[in-house]
Amino acid sequence: MNHALTVLHDARDEAVATLVDLIRIPSVGGTPAESEIVHHVARLLQAEGIEVDLWPIPVAELAARPDFPGMEVGRDEAWGLVARLPGTDPGARSLMFNGHLDVVPPGDRGTWSADPYSGEVRDGHAYGRGACDMKGGFVAALSALLALHRSGTRPRGDVLLAAVVGEEDGGLGTYATLARGWRADACVITEPTALDVLAANGGALTFRLRVPGLAAHACARTSGVSAVEKFQLIFPVLRALEAARNREVDPMMHRWDVAYPLEIGTVRAGDWASTVPDLLVAEGRFGVALDEPVDEARAVFERTVAEACAGDPWLKEHPVTVEWWGGQFASGRCPSGTDLVRRVQAAHGDPSPAVVGAPYGSDLRLLTAAGIPTVQYGPGVGYGHCPDERVSLSQVFGCAETLVRLASVDA
Repeated sequence: MNHALTVLHDARDEAVATLVDLIRIPSVGGTPAESEIVHHVARLLQAEGIEVDLWPIPVAELAARPDFPGMEVGRDEAWGLVARLPGTDPGARSLMFNGHLDVVPPGDRGTWSADPYSGEVRDGHAYGRGACDMKGGFVAALSALLALHRSGTRPRGDVLLAAVVGEEDGGLGTYATLARGWRADACVITEPTALDVLAANGGALTFRLRVPGLAAHACARTSGVSAVEKFQLIFPVLRALEAARNREVDPMMHRWDVAYPLEIGTVRAGDWASTVPDLLVAEGRFGVALDEPVDEARAVFERTVAEACAGDPWLKEHPVTVEWWGGQFASGRCPSGTDLVRRVQAAHGDPSPAVVGAPYGSDLRLLTAAGIPTVQYGPGVGYGHCPDERVSLSQVFGCAETLVRLASVDA
């Protein structure tokens, strides 16, 4: 057996303990814990004697760039972290593992069977917010890196581990890592895929609609115009747009009921119970098709809203406005000319994992846009952002084994 795999197997209990520790850090995007967890991981790596680049991300400077991928929460600070195992041949191809440490809020804690940050381990799973998306995958990558280091395995090319933040709301951490100058010849993002190989992502553009009305006392409501009623004209048009865009989709996306979803996530209207609401603000996400330019996707959405307004006398004179804000995830695809997909499948072993696409945005599109062939391959699926979020420990270990084999091919 590969010596690094032996070291990996011997450290299973340690990996579970590390995963539990990470889950217990409530690293919600934009909170101090988002930076705390990066420093926690940095200390783990430094204690092993692994080369680490830990730096404060210049958030305001990066956010002012025209190609910045968006951000939905404020951040007083953020940190980047890349660990490096140097290869034996400076000219050999390098490999990056990439994983995000930020998580979404837990939602209604009453829907959880235990504390969302308990890190409880039972029935072969670790539970808690971020367990699936994606601290389980991050621990798989971390465990693989540690096993290579501790075993003395020296791949020909560098092996990197990028621990990033801000993935959930745009991709700040990976964007900052690229801006820092870090590159690799291939990358595996250990997002949850149930150990399938995800080689493409649809995009997701965050939007805000402002639907105007005319305020009036509720007792004389017919003298006003309800923004809520006007929004009722817009919503079905958006659903029809979603249906039209999903009639024919790329074969990579056939496993999904809705490959390119369009959803309204928040709706706010009015400021007094006895007043006809003069403004409704709706926010949501608009799915971008594989290989569809973002500007074209925005144009389709804006044209659809404008056409809906043109059919109503009030909205024709007072049209709904569209604002693009927050996370702006383009679609992304691993280049067909790379052998990365085949290499990951070979490292996984039999049965060979499926090669699929996904309907959500991810950092894959930032890395592929930078010329780095990238796939997603990681433990868990279907439990991210949910109550009782969990990840299969057997899949965490399976992912780590694949990553060790992938990095060891040229050792």
